[in-house]
Amino acid sequence: MFDPKAIDDIANRLAGAIPPGLNSFKEDLEKNFHAILQSALSKLDLVTREEFEVQKMVLAKTRSKLEDLEQRVAAMEQSQNSQQEG
Repeated sequence: MFDPKAIDDIANRLAGAIPPGLNSFKEDLEKNFHAILQSALSKLDLVTREEFEVQKMVLAKTRSKLEDLEQRVAAMEQSQNSQQEG
C-alpha cells in the first residue's frame, strides 16, 4: 500500500538529523524509525493515489447519471402536470 522507498527516505532523513555525537546509534535509530513509520502508516485508513483516482472517476460518472435522472424526472413531472391541467 505504501511506497517502501518513501518510508526509507523519511527514515533516512530522520536518521540524518541525528547529532554527530550519536552517529554510533544512527543505523539502529534508522531501523527503528523505519519500523515506527511502517507501523503508524499501516494503522491509518489510507488509500493509494490510484484507488483515489478510480473512486473519483466513479463519483463523477455517478454524479452525471444522477443529474441526467433528475432532469428526466423533472421533465416527466412537468409533462404529468401539463396533462392534469389540460
